[in-house]
Amino acid sequence: MAILTVPPPETEKNSPHALSAEQAYELVEKIREFGQALGFQQVGITDIDLSEHEPHLLRWLERNFHGDMEYMRRHGLKRARPAELVPGTLSVISVRMDYSSQAVTPYADVLKQPLKGAVSRYALGRDYHKLMRRRLQKLAEKIQAEIGPFGYRAFVDSAPVLEKALAEKAGLGWIGKHSNLINPAAGSWFFLGEVFTDLPLPVDKKHDFHCGSCQKCLAACPTDAIVAPFQVDARRCISYLTIENKGPIPEAFRQAMGNRIYGCDDCQMVCPWNKFAHDTTEADFLPRHGLDSPDLIDLFAWDEATFLEQMAGSPIRRIGHTAWLRNIAVALGNAPSSPAVIAALKTRREHPSPLVREHVVWALRQHGVGSA
Repeated sequence: MAILTVPPPETEKNSPHALSAEQAYELVEKIREFGQALGFQQVGITDIDLSEHEPHLLRWLERNFHGDMEYMRRHGLKRARPAELVPGTLSVISVRMDYSSQAVTPYADVLKQPLKGAVSRYALGRDYHKLMRRRLQKLAEKIQAEIGPFGYRAFVDSAPVLEKALAEKAGLGWIGKHSNLINPAAGSWFFLGEVFTDLPLPVDKKHDFHCGSCQKCLAACPTDAIVAPFQVDARRCISYLTIENKGPIPEAFRQAMGNRIYGCDDCQMVCPWNKFAHDTTEADFLPRHGLDSPDLIDLFAWDEATFLEQMAGSPIRRIGHTAWLRNIAVALGNAPSSPAVIAALKTRREHPSPLVREHVVWALRQHGVGSA
């Protein structure tokens, strides 16, 4: 990836690190080498000017598209101003890491089997947060060994950071109409991470937009959550409803959920650029416990202890057993009627949680069974 510019003189003056232009270029090349050796498929550098993204963030919040994710509003424009989040930040190192694999049951195939549970592909293996954060820490340590102590902080989807905007500016791809980052040589099945630094580094060229007139992602969304290109209403999004949402799933969206029990990948599934996606090289991202094509009735039978044990180290664990049962109850309500499905639902009809009971009652009604 070609480097576009060197940070302006005023940025260099504010930096505690005296790097000549030549030293800065050389350091960036070493950072790329370090990153690739640590398993990142791409490393880019950007400055911290995200002013063009601030109006979009504000409009999104004003329209309440964040739903109950109050932390999005609480942090406000700090997301678009890296130096307010980490004072002294001058440059951001942005990385991506592939997570998809052709060795798993294709997501599209699972959607066609209503007695199976469709789990978002990113959540099939171990939690990416810890793995990537450890790698980013090692990356920072390698830089420190090269130039001495410097200010930094690593993030992996864990703080008020506009990671896709930073990744786009760092040349890792462009933000597609579904709001995910797309890379022309790798599609969109990858994780992002960042290292905020106080180093005055040369920056990469922002990626051009290549979605053209394609709107397949908008058409594919089961709940019409992509209300317009680049605008996702989380309140309608199955990923939000099954993961971030702590309360009932609105009845208007339950049938549209189908058998999706954790997240939704439909918009990525139809994206033409994902024909260029690469298999992950990380064994930790491969499916555990058959989650690429699990049996809904089996999953619904898990008690809380089993759920916690099976989901140890998984991002799914954080939604808790109650939300897990809620999601599966909806999927079973959408499954073809059978004595086995109805019997499974009846085992949770007297569950201690009103949330679970509500969704079980709804699901039984879908099969013509009253709540009595």
